[in-house]
Formats: sequence, structure tokens, C-alpha cells
Amino acid sequence: MHNGLPVNRRQLIKTSAALASLVSAASLAAPVKLRVAAASDLKFALTALAKSFTSVTGIEIDVQFGSSGNFTQQIQQGLPLDLFLSADEGYVVTLAKVGLTQGGVQDTGALYATGRIAWILPKNSAVQLPKSEAEARLTLTNQLKTVRKFAIANPEHAPYGRAAKEALQSLSLWEPLQTKLVLGDNISQATQFVTSGAAQAGITALSLALAPEVAAQAGGYWLMPANLHTPLKQRMVLLKSAQPAAKTLFDYLQTPAAKAVLAKFGFSA
Repeated sequence: MHNGLPVNRRQLIKTSAALASLVSAASLAAPVKLRVAAASDLKFALTALAKSFTSVTGIEIDVQFGSSGNFTQQIQQGLPLDLFLSADEGYVVTLAKVGLTQGGVQDTGALYATGRIAWILPKNSAVQLPKSEAEARLTLTNQLKTVRKFAIANPEHAPYGRAAKEALQSLSLWEPLQTKLVLGDNISQATQFVTSGAAQAGITALSLALAPEVAAQAGGYWLMPANLHTPLKQRMVLLKSAQPAAKTLFDYLQTPAAKAVLAKFGFSA
């Protein structure tokens, strides 16, 4: 797992206290490794949270990051997991309807964040970042001639790709970009297309744009107005195959300490 943003001493104390209050004898009865599938926009935020969680509880976490739509399909096909953090709450509802969540058809877990998208550029890009929605509508169309490849996540199964498509449609840029689109399997891969220079511009998750590892490789970002797309309501749920210790992680991710870490990466409550 990659290292995320450092948690300051005060935050670490709050995090430790929050975890200590959640840890139960059942969760620590035997060494376990929790199996977690998470949307790619959580790559850095969840890495930071998992590190704090393990340091206090001793419970290890094996996190797979990827497309929420692909994970949903894999879970339906029998992928054994403890916790699923989706970038689109609709996928969690889908799993609940077929009885794959811990509490059955009535168990749709909990909202943990709302995501945002951002226009991102590689270093030394000829494209200029807009400063407003009005400027984006006027100037981005003129600058697209300098863009050979424009990266987004695949709208068919990646929630951030769907939000990117909606935003581009709102800006009347979807049609002009059709021949230039390159689709990442998830938002992390789409972001890598831009930071590597393979694409001259693209749309990423704000949480990735804010991560130092991404910012060091990018040429800047523009936070796209939330009204350009359907809200990215992100939901997590314990799955039918969840181990008892998974409830400790599920509860921790809803504490003020965990939400403060998510906020550092641009997630709103």
C-alpha cells in the first residue's frame, strides 16, 4: 500500500482514542486480516486510515483499489470480502437487493463521504486551467485543439467516469472530445494517464489531485463545480462474508477522527 498524507500528532491522538473505544474483545480474539475492496479515489485517504487502524488494533487490512462497478460484479460472482467502499451508493443498494450484505436486503451500510471531480493537467501542459465554470465553457473549447488525448475513467463501470461524462456534457465538451478520449479502468488509472504525460488533460477525483504523490507529478487542477454532475454519494457496507472484526473498521470509518482524514483529501461529509 502507498503512504498517504501524514496525520499530525493531535489527529493521531484522536484517531487512537477513537479506535480504542471501538475495539472489542471479539475483534482481537485472534489475528485476522480484513479483506477490503475500495473505490480508487480512496487510494491515499484509506491508506492513511488503514495505517492508523492497524497500528492501534493490530488488525491488518488487505485493500484492493479499483472500479466500484467491477467490484460489484466480482462480489456477485463470489469474491470473498469483509467490507466494500463504493464511490456510488447505487452499487451497495444493488448488493443489498440480492442479499449479499451482512444484514440482508435491508442492509445498505452507511454513507461515508461525497466525492468531487477535478480537471487535471500534466506538467508543462499547453492547456490553461480555467478559473470558473463560465471561463471553462468559453476557453476549454478553444484549447482542445492542443489536446491529443483526454483521460477519464470508464463511465460504464466507474462512478467518477460517469460524473466526468456528465460534467463534460454540461460544458458542451463531450461531443468535441469523442475522438480524443482515453478511458482508464478506474479513476486512478485515468489520473496516471495524465500525470505520465500520455494524455494532455483529463478529469480526476479531487482526493487524488490533493495527494502529494499526484500533485508532485501534475501541472495543477481545477475543482469542477458540483452542479455539473450528479452528486457522488459514496457508501460502504459489510458483506455477507464479513469477519466479526470488520465491524470495528466499519465503525471507525464513521468516527470524527476518520472523517477529518477524509476531509484532508477533499471528501465532504
